[in-house]
Amino acid sequence: METPIPKAIAEIKERIEQLKRQNDAVILAHYYVRDEVQEIADYIGDSFYLSKLAVGLKAKTLVVCGVSFMGESAKILNPEKRVLLPDSRADCAMAHMITPEKVARLRAEHPGAAVVCYINSTAELKTCSDVCVTSANALSIVRALPNEEIIFIPDENLGRHIAGKLPEKKFIFNDGRCPIHARITPADIDAARAAHPGAPVLAHPECVPAVLEKADYIGSTSGILHYATEHAEKQYIIVTECGIGYELRRQNPDKEFFFVEPTPVCEDMKFITLEKIARVLETGEGEVTLEDALRSRANAPLERMLELAK
Repeated sequence: METPIPKAIAEIKERIEQLKRQNDAVILAHYYVRDEVQEIADYIGDSFYLSKLAVGLKAKTLVVCGVSFMGESAKILNPEKRVLLPDSRADCAMAHMITPEKVARLRAEHPGAAVVCYINSTAELKTCSDVCVTSANALSIVRALPNEEIIFIPDENLGRHIAGKLPEKKFIFNDGRCPIHARITPADIDAARAAHPGAPVLAHPECVPAVLEKADYIGSTSGILHYATEHAEKQYIIVTECGIGYELRRQNPDKEFFFVEPTPVCEDMKFITLEKIARVLETGEGEVTLEDALRSRANAPLERMLELAK
């Protein structure tokens, strides 16, 4: 028997549906936001999926339930649409872990290198780049580039993971990382394996190399979801932000998923609530705006990503 939905939550969900119709809006949610936000979203996915999807949607308003760089990316790719962020405080620390000045210096030191920018970055950083990537498509895109040297920004851990699979290329790394994934230690993996013997360890490539060495599978959030859904084991140890648990459980009700301890939580992603979604749809607050020149320059590496990822 299903648990009854509290009246207040049912009312706000109904209000959001009404506001979506009034605003010709769709709700895009990242896997790391709260369960109840994923539940009412029209589309759920990782950064790559949401980036691709936004381009083909006909709705006039996109409500991006995620952090600021996701809202910027949606606006860059959809300048004619209104993009709303439910909470302007939701940010990604890693997105700011390199400056345009440092990128320029690295280009001068490595004139033949391509600057590959993880999509978890500001619009300003994207303008400094040749192509954007996500954790889901970074390997295929970097492999396709003709450049032998790769300046990978801003995430060193993802960059090192990709470099390990492409020994024919030389990588220049930046001192940047996701704080949530970087906190996970090899000892955390050992403890999880001891608590759940036999359960495969599925890890995100933003984790440090010593953690990835202990994983049975390394992949993006969508890759982790696909692996757990397609494989026969009934228990899995998940080494990424805990929000992915909602979709893992929804798609695999007969399986168990365990997170390393302490549980990895991105507080910025959790800023997004049902009440804030309703508010931005009611008021138009939180609209993402970008100057045309900035948007145009940031668009080129995103468009190249989408083209190379086809």
